[in-house]
Amino acid sequence: MSDTRRPSTVRLLFASSHPGPTVTVTVLAAVIAVAVGHPVWLVALVALAVVAGQLSIGLANDWIDADRDRAVGRSDKPVARGLISVRAVRAAAFATAGAAVLLSIALGPVAAVAHVVLVAAGWAYDAGLKRTVWSVVPFVVAFGLLPVVAVAAGGSQDAAWPAWWAIATGAVFGIAIHCTNVLPDLLDDEATGVRGFPHRLGLRGAGTLAFGALVVAAALVLGGQLGGDDPARGGAVVLAVVGALVVVVLAAVGIRLVFAGRPTRALFRLVIASSLVLVVELGVAGARLVA
Repeated sequence: MSDTRRPSTVRLLFASSHPGPTVTVTVLAAVIAVAVGHPVWLVALVALAVVAGQLSIGLANDWIDADRDRAVGRSDKPVARGLISVRAVRAAAFATAGAAVLLSIALGPVAAVAHVVLVAAGWAYDAGLKRTVWSVVPFVVAFGLLPVVAVAAGGSQDAAWPAWWAIATGAVFGIAIHCTNVLPDLLDDEATGVRGFPHRLGLRGAGTLAFGALVVAAALVLGGQLGGDDPARGGAVVLAVVGALVVVVLAAVGIRLVFAGRPTRALFRLVIASSLVLVVELGVAGARLVA
């Protein structure tokens, strides 16, 4: 007999939170926190604060876009399918945003401000910037600030800051995330009045920019590890070079898919895979992440 039971509210809320990006961003923050030598309890606190903020951004997106998602028949959205109410998703969005603020305060003033601004950028995108040429700005801000949250956590007003190249890598990576996440929805977005930055560039323009940004991010991380006063040595150099080459190969695959006219979710997955490669390189960088 088939199981026709309705999914639990928790599962439906998690499905409404954009779990893939939420988990990925949380892992990135946690790995950076480990790389700079934070104790286990502080790494866990960073992860909790970041996951709460990312859950709130994802939930707010599905709450605000509920009517649009219904109009285009988004079968991957529980709200659009009528499996959970807009009220429930909205309440969860505000609750997780509140939790993110409280957890951020425990990280110290610098990390707290950085994370609150990061979350606010995500909400600003959900609330309207996604429909404008400025839609890329929240991603540049949010991903650029992510290393600040992880590195400055646990410090006072004089907390350490990440190296400039780590911040730049995050900002550039934000461009790749935004463009590839939007590409599969270009037609649905056009039908519902959304015309953000990638929409104005078109499939090939936005796709080329996205994967070009990945190559730039790889170059920044490689340069950050091999340059400076305390460059990587031995096996770390080999891993850094191999990691950069892997990202370039993934970017080439992405460009090929774009020019083949295939704006699938595979493009976004290529960017996620590249982010994990880059964060391994950041992990190898260790204390060099700190300015």
